Amino acid sequence: MADDGRVITAKLPVDLVKRLDEAAERIDRSKSWIVREAVGEWLAEEQRRHEMTLEALAEVEQGRTVSQEQADKHFEERRRKRSQARAV
Repeated sequence: MADDGRVITAKLPVDLVKRLDEAAERIDRSKSWIVREAVGEWLAEEQRRHEMTLEALAEVEQGRTVSQEQADKHFEERRRKRSQARAV
């Protein structure tokens, strides 16, 4: 990997560092590689959550909402159908 990054410092709990060391040894990768992968995946997931939040807020602004009663009815129906499917 080209040295085009920046070094950052983070204080981690001892047990997390121990697990990081063990994983690095087990998969024959550097701790830096594992941290880069983990941060990249977390950032991608956080971006997805952020976009979903913005979409939900836009839905609310446009008046596309359901009442608590409608939501309760919907999920109760789903539970009932799952229960029936398991009984088969």
